[in-house]
Amino acid sequence: MPKDFPSIAHYFPELTTGQVARFTRLVDVYNFWNAQINVISRKDMDNFYLHHVLHSLAISQVIKFKPGSEILDVGTGGGFPGIPLAIMFPDVKFHLVDSIGKKIKVVSEVANALQLKNVTWQQVRADEMRHQYDFIVSRAVGQWNDLHSWTARLLKKKSEHELANGWILLKGGDLKDEFRLVTRKMVEYPISNYFKEDFFETKKVIYIPNAPASER
Repeated sequence: MPKDFPSIAHYFPELTTGQVARFTRLVDVYNFWNAQINVISRKDMDNFYLHHVLHSLAISQVIKFKPGSEILDVGTGGGFPGIPLAIMFPDVKFHLVDSIGKKIKVVSEVANALQLKNVTWQQVRADEMRHQYDFIVSRAVGQWNDLHSWTARLLKKKSEHELANGWILLKGGDLKDEFRLVTRKMVEYPISNYFKEDFFETKKVIYIPNAPASER
């Protein structure tokens, strides 16, 4: 078992045997495909569960996606945060997109290897998409103004969760300049509130509800 895997089980003791098996196998699948198509640095692979899996799962501490809901992961890279979230929420539909083909190749192979029936993928630019989703998740993909312009039309108007439909983003550092126009609506969740590791000290989950332009 990888050295940093126990933190997953520690923070999520409710995981089923099947979920634990998938999370445990995840690093081997990524090691194999990362050797073929490099999408994760070697340094990060040494801290795979901390830097990628647990970081992605911080979103699950902010919201519990309802069964049947649809989540779009924009700029998924090698599959984060979408793949870990799909394991965590097996009854939720995740669509992972990236404009770079080799990254989507890794996503497809990982999803198939783990038999994640709730994951679909697509090589596409977000501004070319049309289908609508309950939430849009993303990890460090561009600036907020760009992400908003690419994806605002992709959110369903009707909300089924306690949180209104919107964006749930993994960000780090000083966010004042990037989000200065949405401060009134934005909610910051410091990940250090959920996970004790030093890696998360400056990292946050950002939630921004969808709203008319006049309210942002």
